Amino acid sequence: MTDVLLTVGTRKGLFIGHRRGGTWEFDGPHFNAQAVYSIGIDARRAVPRLLVGGDSEHWGPSVFHSDDLGRTWVEPPKPAVKFPKDTGASVERVWQLHPAGPAAPDVVYAGTEPAALFRSDDGGETFDLVRPLWEHPSRTKWVPGGGGEAVHTVVTDHRDPQAVTVAVSAAGVFRSKDGGASWAPSNQGVSAVFLPDPNPEFGQCVHKIAQDAGDLDRLYLQNHWGVYRSDDAGAKWTDIGAGLPSDFGFAVAAHPHRPDTAYVFPITADSDRVPAGRRCRVYRTNDAGGSWEALSAGLPEGDHFGTVLRDALRTDDADPAGVYFGNRNGEVYASADDGDSWQLLASHLPDVLCVRAAAMG
Repeated sequence: MTDVLLTVGTRKGLFIGHRRGGTWEFDGPHFNAQAVYSIGIDARRAVPRLLVGGDSEHWGPSVFHSDDLGRTWVEPPKPAVKFPKDTGASVERVWQLHPAGPAAPDVVYAGTEPAALFRSDDGGETFDLVRPLWEHPSRTKWVPGGGGEAVHTVVTDHRDPQAVTVAVSAAGVFRSKDGGASWAPSNQGVSAVFLPDPNPEFGQCVHKIAQDAGDLDRLYLQNHWGVYRSDDAGAKWTDIGAGLPSDFGFAVAAHPHRPDTAYVFPITADSDRVPAGRRCRVYRTNDAGGSWEALSAGLPEGDHFGTVLRDALRTDDADPAGVYFGNRNGEVYASADDGDSWQLLASHLPDVLCVRAAAMG
């Protein structure tokens, strides 16, 4: 069985799991009492670099990195992610840390609250504000979502380092084709049921986006009501929520190798944020959203109230794929067979905010 590194960000620290020879071991918490909202695993290095967005109630947010799989951590002497003085803004939270593809080996993107994108060219040690998105003409009309106004998702294209897609809560999807020099809203077909005009150019509350393994132009989107697919890198979106017990949710993840395969965790409603039908179930499509199947082997069978947040459902890059999710009950579940069966890895943790995993050879 492939060795795996699993990182779990919680409301009160980071927990790190290692699977060696089929046995899991966990340590932590790292960053005790800090909320960990974002994790990046930069597997482009011989030893993966771990990036963590910590949030201390006393000291504020910071980005840490480790080059020895979490044994030691480095915090820059100056804030890695910081708004220039002329913006009049300050970072409240780092929601996303995204290493770009192999064509941009040292590039890491950070998404923040207030909603901004930052870019690092030194592996995540220092970042610069991507001003064209911060200064986008539509910004004055962006409205915070329930969790704040944030850039919480970054998607890059391994074929073209100039192509970057972000999701903003609650402004929707924005795309750049020139490395961030210009941006355009990209929400055609995505509904905003809470607005007088349910089909605006921007203003949708997109919760997460994932990229298909076989076709990098195919994207899956979990919206605030609605699950969608795009076959043209986000230019247009099609509703694929039929067959799910609810199309409200926060998380979506794609299989790392199998085309047309993605996972969601349906939530009952925005006004009742518990698993759909009070059942702990991951749903998988193997035909790009044409149909969905409930994955439940090994998961709790009775009433369950553990909500899975937007970054708390992920896959690793093993084959067969590992699939992982954590919930606000402090439980972490894992599948080593593409989601067909599950096991409980940890319980009684603080609220799970995000998970990231990577195969280790």
